[in-house]
Parts: sequence; C-alpha cells; structure tokens
Amino acid sequence: MTPHDPTPLSDDALRWQLRALRQDTPPSRDLWPDLAARLAATPQQAVVPPRRRMAPFALAASVLLAVTVTWQLQKAPEGDALIQREAAALTRDYTGALAQLDTQVQTVPEIAPALHALDESAAQIRHAIATEPNAHFLLNQLRRTYARRLALTQRAAMT
Repeated sequence: MTPHDPTPLSDDALRWQLRALRQDTPPSRDLWPDLAARLAATPQQAVVPPRRRMAPFALAASVLLAVTVTWQLQKAPEGDALIQREAAALTRDYTGALAQLDTQVQTVPEIAPALHALDESAAQIRHAIATEPNAHFLLNQLRRTYARRLALTQRAAMT
C-alpha cells in the first residue's frame, strides 16, 4: 500500500501489517558494565528516611489538631445553650398559636387521642433536648411534631 493508494485496508488487515512490523532486537552488546561504571562514578547523596522528612509536618499537624479540639470543646457550651434557647422559643411560639386555635375549636373526640400522642411526643423531645443539648436533629423533630399538632388542630377547626 502506498500513500497515494485510494483503497483503505480493513481493520484486521491493518492489525496484521502492524504486527509484522514489530521485531524484537536484542542489544548488540552487554549494557550493564557501562551502567555500573557510571553509577560508581556519580557522587551518592545520603537518603534521608521518610520519617525524618515528615517529622516537622507531623508535629505541625498534631499541634493543629490539639488547638482545634480545644477550640471546639470551648465552643460546645454555646452550641448547647443555643439549641435549648431555640427549643424554648419554638415552644413559646407553638403554645401561643395553639392557644389562639383552642379558643376557636372545640376538641373533636375522634382526634383527641392523636392530639394527646403529639403532645406527649413533644414533651419527650423537649426532655431529650434537655438531656442531650447538642443533638440538632431533636430540634428538627420538635418542629415537625409541633407542625403536625397545629395542622391537626387547624383541620379540626375547619370541620
């Protein structure tokens, strides 16, 4: 096939031609004595073990970790108080909204057990927040419980 030949080869034919071009040829002489002589002539540097090179970085990382842990432990009481304050504010808002709805609604006997269960759940969640004040998921669960209780009360008001 010449560069000017318009007929292309199939993929298989091209692969076979490429395989035919490959020829492994051993070196004409032994190359190792020259390499060994050059290595012996090159000045060798002392290799520093990896532990010694990494020691300053490991020390810096340890100090940074200690400072971060100390800082986080000092900030924890603020976070605890924040969650408790948010839960208290949420409870006040819920109580106020519920008081307005309860004056307009007479308790429907069919939904009274559900209302009671939601009120008990909210009380248990508030107790859990007091016990474990750093649990953010409890605050979200309290919001959902209050929202369900208010929605159920509003539904009763519509009937």
